[in-house]
Amino acid sequence: MRQATPSAREAAVPAGAAPEGPDGPGGPGHEEAAGSGERLLALVMHAAFFLLLAASLSRFLVRHPGNPHTPWVIGLSAVLALLYLLGPAPLARPAPRRLARLGAVVAVWMVLVVLAPSFAWCAVPLFFTGLRTLPPRAALALVAMLTAFVVAAQLKLSTGGFDPNLVLAPPAVAAIAAAVFVHMQRQAERQRQLIDDLLRTRRHLAATERREGTLAERQRLSMEIHDTLAQGLSSQQMLLQAADRVWTAEPDTAHHHVRTAASIAAHNLAEARRLVHDLAPADLADGGSLEQALRALAARAAQESGGLAVRCIVEGAPAFPLPGRTASALLRIAQGALANVREHAGAGTATLTLTFLGDQLVLDIADDGRGFDVPAATVPARGARGHGLLAMQARARQLGGTLTVESAPGEGTVVSAAIPLESPS
Repeated sequence: MRQATPSAREAAVPAGAAPEGPDGPGGPGHEEAAGSGERLLALVMHAAFFLLLAASLSRFLVRHPGNPHTPWVIGLSAVLALLYLLGPAPLARPAPRRLARLGAVVAVWMVLVVLAPSFAWCAVPLFFTGLRTLPPRAALALVAMLTAFVVAAQLKLSTGGFDPNLVLAPPAVAAIAAAVFVHMQRQAERQRQLIDDLLRTRRHLAATERREGTLAERQRLSMEIHDTLAQGLSSQQMLLQAADRVWTAEPDTAHHHVRTAASIAAHNLAEARRLVHDLAPADLADGGSLEQALRALAARAAQESGGLAVRCIVEGAPAFPLPGRTASALLRIAQGALANVREHAGAGTATLTLTFLGDQLVLDIADDGRGFDVPAATVPARGARGHGLLAMQARARQLGGTLTVESAPGEGTVVSAAIPLESPS
């Protein structure tokens, strides 16, 4: 039967999105930036209020010297400044005490506007304070009331007759300010919802990655156990059963089987220790090459099976040292394929062929056994032990390669793994 040497399938590695860093959406950096923006806006509102208050008081004192209301205006200005300073911040959350202080600030300001209409423009910072502190309807009612006072104050200050701008401009400014602030609030709320969604998504992705990592590690361990300990235990069982059958009639043969089983047990013990420490297979330890490991595997497989002749052929030479991951996977594939030959094929000979083709590496495991129907073998039967072919296919895919099986009843089998090679330079 012709040996198959299929070309390796190119690995397509999707580019995953990098996880959000600490300053990404929803991270502490974003929250700190949002908090600093609110603090800056609050500082601007404070500065604007006190600047307008000082300008209004200065205008009153300059324009109305000796006015009998001057002591009241100065005193109420000081009270208003103190109440504003101790009252609700422009970006404070609603609370009963803050609402009471806001009411006191508005009341003192209204008295001031009645006594000195020039204080009307202090209403602008109060617009934002009311919009931020009160519920929407109450805030709009407060803005309308403040606007009415501003219009009345402007008409009182007017000395050149009726001016439509004095009636229309303050409501227009108030409407624009209210619309902008409401829009900003809605945008901020949508942004908070988006951040919450992003945080939930990040937590979900982190949990998914942990689950996938756990499943991948379980699969890796199951394949390692299947290709090492399980196969070794199966060989020991076969040898000990054979020794038991000929123990009396052929004691020398029985002792040979027992010694071989003990050798397999020692090798499995080394594999188990290296598996626990997550090291390379025992045959690849201490700098051993893949070629040497495959020859040792062939000799050991022939010794364990008794009647199976196993050869190892290496064609070509590597242009650079093989990565440990690639060598380990190919050795495990060879172990799995030989275990299948030994247990199921009933073959007389098996051949391992390792071929270096420059940009790829091909490992063929061929036998002259009974063969099988390949499509039916790709899905293991329910209750069947082991998952040799599936494990070999998984190892090849992890390296970006392919694994193919050519077989037919009575014509032997060829398992071929083709792995792409990349220069380390």
